[in-house]
Amino acid sequence: MKLETIILIISFVISVILGIIIIPILKKLKVGQIERDDGPQSHLKKQGTPTMGGIIMMLAMIIGITGTYFYLMAVDMLEVANRLFPLLLLTIGFGLIGFIDDFKKLVLKNTKGLKPSYKMLGLLIISVAYVLYLVYGLNLGTDTYLPIFKQYIGMPVYIYIPFAVIVILATTNAVNLTDGIDGLSSIVSSIIITCLTIIGVRLVIPEISIFGSAVVGCALGFLMFNLHPAKVFMGDTGSLFLGGVISAMALYLKMPILLLVIALVPVLETLSVIIQVAYFKKTGNRIFKMAPLHHHFELSGWKESKVVIVFGLATLILCVIGIYII
Repeated sequence: MKLETIILIISFVISVILGIIIIPILKKLKVGQIERDDGPQSHLKKQGTPTMGGIIMMLAMIIGITGTYFYLMAVDMLEVANRLFPLLLLTIGFGLIGFIDDFKKLVLKNTKGLKPSYKMLGLLIISVAYVLYLVYGLNLGTDTYLPIFKQYIGMPVYIYIPFAVIVILATTNAVNLTDGIDGLSSIVSSIIITCLTIIGVRLVIPEISIFGSAVVGCALGFLMFNLHPAKVFMGDTGSLFLGGVISAMALYLKMPILLLVIALVPVLETLSVIIQVAYFKKTGNRIFKMAPLHHHFELSGWKESKVVIVFGLATLILCVIGIYII
């Protein structure tokens, strides 16, 4: 646990230093947030705030994990060191797809960004590669843990692979939808990743506890600039990166079903969008004042800080429950 703590602190410091360097660069590039006219009026003042800040977390992660890799090699923990890179490659791959989308929208001023079909294809290829690595590269099998029942169920490989890929894509999309208020996605994701890291410690899976500690440090460092009023937003670069981290860790631990508990906030954010669209198409009316769910509460009179605190505390409680029921 001492190593994980050191990694978390170092990653935090690296992330803060990178934030101090990168945010002024984003301002010079005029990579500004574009707010919806039909959204909460309080968000209009955010127009122009630097976004694409997820690059801060990604770079901090690359530096932190690379340094950790060489340290682990030096202390003869070769197997753990080698198992860090597939986790890193999945999450960085997702972050790069988000970066390309952000770059086209904000730097090249292409309002459509990366074509949805190309975006989905890229995410799909990376997801399939990662799942195949877990099943065949690491020989982790297809067992999936059932919380509460405290037992594993084995899935046929032809069912498990599509299931695992859907988990990755759904989780990434859910975290992306949660990103809409200063600090919300950063805080919720950090708590979920901390929960998965603690599970990694309990199960003595060092690559997960080390990887999770590094991500939490990076996310907390970024949060220093992302709290209300935010000096920078993460953009798709950050949300896809964090979504990739959560899904990668959950599948590695064989606990994707646990996400229905500990990641309930992102799940509800996604459901609110699905319900809103389906109901509007059928009736022409809306159930929520605005989707995703956090905007509904904003338009109901909640301040941004209250939404973040309530959603964050809810996630913390759910994560405590999640640890208890495994």
